Amino acid sequence: MSRTRTPVVDGWFAGDGDDFRLLGTRCSLCASVFFPREDAHCRNPACHGGDLAQIPLSRHGRIWSYTDSRYRPPSPYVTNPELPWEPYALIAVELAAERIVVLGQAAPGVTVAELTVGMEVEVVPGVLHEDAETTWTTWQWRPTGVTA
Repeated sequence: MSRTRTPVVDGWFAGDGDDFRLLGTRCSLCASVFFPREDAHCRNPACHGGDLAQIPLSRHGRIWSYTDSRYRPPSPYVTNPELPWEPYALIAVELAAERIVVLGQAAPGVTVAELTVGMEVEVVPGVLHEDAETTWTTWQWRPTGVTA
């Protein structure tokens, strides 16, 4: 039986492979860009509220900061308590065109020892969790020039 691929948060990303993108919002009045998406109103306190349009965000950015997660996070994060905890890297990335910082996990196999502030990374599709019926998909950051 094949698993259903389901985004962990609907509408935050779309596509696959080279077409994979995080989805943001741009205000028509002040041109501010937001992630996660905003559907109700412009978050810029200086803006009087323009129309909001969904936009695909840059695929590339530079590491703004990073750390590793060495502890098992509490619920609602899903982990299998019967398996040993595997630390993973968290990366804050400043997107190239939008100049906003987006947080996400590093792609599998990427450790903090390989990362540096200013390093170029790209957003790639990833898997947060799998159960018997569902593969829960998300986004991850991978240094450019590294293949999965």
